[in-house]
Amino acid sequence: MAAGTGAYDRRFDPGRVCLDLVATGAGASDGSERLDCPARLAEWLVASRLVPRGTPLVAVDETWVARFRQLRAGVDRLMAAQLTGGSADKALELVNALAAGAPPGLRAVRGQGGALVRELSAAPGCGELLAAVARDAVDLLTDPVARAGLRRCEGDACRRLYLDTSRGRRRRWCSSEVCGNRERVARHRRRVKAVP
Repeated sequence: MAAGTGAYDRRFDPGRVCLDLVATGAGASDGSERLDCPARLAEWLVASRLVPRGTPLVAVDETWVARFRQLRAGVDRLMAAQLTGGSADKALELVNALAAGAPPGLRAVRGQGGALVRELSAAPGCGELLAAVARDAVDLLTDPVARAGLRRCEGDACRRLYLDTSRGRRRRWCSSEVCGNRERVARHRRRVKAVP
């Protein structure tokens, strides 16, 4: 699992940026809202690699937070519908509308030591970043192989979504180190308690 930085020490790698956005919501195992202010959204934009480290994000404000939370809710509803066989037509409309926008432009530039590094062509706008996440959701939902790996964590208090890319496709938890460990500890306690 990938470890994040700053406010995202508990961040896990769900396999897609759209699922990483969903994981910022209060449905995660610790129940906290991770997009509660512009600074936290800016941290997430970098931690999720939507924007390269060092990119100035001075335009991020409360409207960005509200728009990303709206997209997050839509993606979450779409993925839940995918898992249950339901439909989420309004969420699909929202994601499709946002995906129709242009994502931020990228370019390769020489970094320290001469290695090529990724940089945005211009300061990113909210709509461009939303488009990148929405396109990722569309890609996931329309790719039969990726879609077949979509799972919801089986941890007691966790609702995180992730892509199961494990051998045999038998992964049960978003994070073996967090939710998996909790389950193993609980199972051990039940066994110890059952012994007379």
